[in-house]
Amino acid sequence: MQFTITGYSTALFSTWYFIEELRLLFDAGDGLMSNLLQKSRKIEHVFISHADRDHVTGLLQFNQLNARPGFPVIYYPKDSGSFPALQEFSSKFDPHVAGTIWTPISAENEVRIKEDIFIRAIPNTHTDEKGPGTRSLSYKVIQTKMKLNPELRKLPQEDIRRIIEQKGKARTHTEVQTNLISYSGDMPIEDLTRWENSKILIHEATFLLDDDTITRPNHRHSYLDEVMEMVSGSNIEQLILGHFSSRYSDEEIDERILQLCNRYAINIPVFRVLPGQVATNILRGQPLNGK
Repeated sequence: MQFTITGYSTALFSTWYFIEELRLLFDAGDGLMSNLLQKSRKIEHVFISHADRDHVTGLLQFNQLNARPGFPVIYYPKDSGSFPALQEFSSKFDPHVAGTIWTPISAENEVRIKEDIFIRAIPNTHTDEKGPGTRSLSYKVIQTKMKLNPELRKLPQEDIRRIIEQKGKARTHTEVQTNLISYSGDMPIEDLTRWENSKILIHEATFLLDDDTITRPNHRHSYLDEVMEMVSGSNIEQLILGHFSSRYSDEEIDERILQLCNRYAINIPVFRVLPGQVATNILRGQPLNGK
């Protein structure tokens, strides 16, 4: 399945990613509406990773322009008090947004957005310093399919239909899950297998250098080297990097990514969202590493 992904991601300022075919938005930073315009009307499900301003400042305008009965549905970390406050403010400031559904979720909750696709919330330590509870999340987009059990596949079609009618799909099929898209949000690298078997991984890479700890309190962001090392040991098919600090030039970012692609022998397509730039239809562009 080919996805049309448009996004913007600059550390401290704004992050959002729109997956058009799924009517899905990850985070809702500044500039969301001015770039998507009427296309934002396609968004039905919004999954917010955490309440930092660079991930939510576009949410109120998006809601004001697109609210209708039952949509959008906004999912947020359940212990973040910012979102009930935003909901209350939004409903008072723009009374017509009453149709919006605000839904708190916890890690490991699953939300079905299509018949065969659901979103799984993943635990995230970005905001651990604020105390216990779910205040920050990552997400996986997972597709489910029912496949006929191997011992039945060579039977004639009439026999297969008869057995399914007699036993039901639960006993004749096995559910197969495919991780279509993983979205890290803001978080450090702590589990090298977290994104294993992702068709597409969208991951933050705030810092270029291992020793760059400026504005990195409590190590709650990733640096590029550790992301690339993790990817090199995981079964990931395509990588989108973003959330780079704006103090790096485009040339510095590209040079460092290519250095690390060579160091870790990364042979999958690597795309990047450069600071201050909207990336349109990311996966149909030219990968930085030419793969």
